[in-house]
Amino acid sequence: MKRQGAMPRLAIASLGGTVSMQAGSGLSAVRPELGCNEQLAKVPQLREMASLEVATLGMLASASLGFAALLDVLAWARGEVERGAQAVILTQGTDTLEETAYFLDLLWPFDEPLVMTGAMRAASHPGSDGPANLLAAAQVALAHSSRGRGVLVVMNDLVHRAASVRKAASLALAAFESPGCGPLGHIVEGVVVYRLPPGRKEVLPLPHHIEHRVALLEACLDADTALLQGVAAQGYQGLVVAGFGAGHVSAAWSTVLGQLVPVLPVIVATRTGSGPTASASYDFAGGEIDLQAKGLHMAGRLCPRKCRILLWLLIGTGRQHLLNKWLPW
Repeated sequence: MKRQGAMPRLAIASLGGTVSMQAGSGLSAVRPELGCNEQLAKVPQLREMASLEVATLGMLASASLGFAALLDVLAWARGEVERGAQAVILTQGTDTLEETAYFLDLLWPFDEPLVMTGAMRAASHPGSDGPANLLAAAQVALAHSSRGRGVLVVMNDLVHRAASVRKAASLALAAFESPGCGPLGHIVEGVVVYRLPPGRKEVLPLPHHIEHRVALLEACLDADTALLQGVAAQGYQGLVVAGFGAGHVSAAWSTVLGQLVPVLPVIVATRTGSGPTASASYDFAGGEIDLQAKGLHMAGRLCPRKCRILLWLLIGTGRQHLLNKWLPW
């Protein structure tokens, strides 16, 4: 779209997800139907706020997104900023929103914000939250105070950091939280209010290969070690374990993990959903002291799913030796 006067330029793209879904005639189940222009038609205020560049990059449920597709999305978003966009907004499904936001945040090199949002209720459902979330995302994206904050997730009038946001409920409208730290900001009468100033942000270069795989396994009561023993043989180049409590596994798992360390990097995170792994509290077979002595990395505050993304990108850039530097304590 042609720029209009002094209006800021805002690039908006849709990847699919619930925000794009509606029921067909006579049906109650929903499927992706609405492209980005159709979504924007429900929020006419946006065209009064900015000159819009609009794209439909996909019509997928977010569970079907992949790393290669996200690199293509990143290339589109970077191109929009390089062509003068003041900010970029992406709408997508909420199932993987916390993961895609973190993936893009690790690679986003601009002060211009990249804001991600979606919906918990489909467009054809009463009380659909997609239009309100899209309007709030635009209010955040266009705010000068959003600059230098990387990728932000805006849902339910709350602003979350990509590294901390979690989908904490399957169907609730207020599904997104930032456990342990709370949201970064909130929107009051159309204005975003941040709790903290922007911090220093470091980004990774684009990966130079993408064929490698990183496994994610969860520790559970009385689990055997068969899957662990097969990780290296199946060609995985990294492993993340969602451990018990503060980052613990069974004695049997500890033995096998110690055998994997010379072959591939291993991160142990907590499966609890909140709080960091420990570093020097538990000294038993499978505790964090034992695991670190065997060369495993403790995840700190980073959840298992985001650990997998971080490790995949580090391996893809040949920086896996810098893993501890990137794990947030």
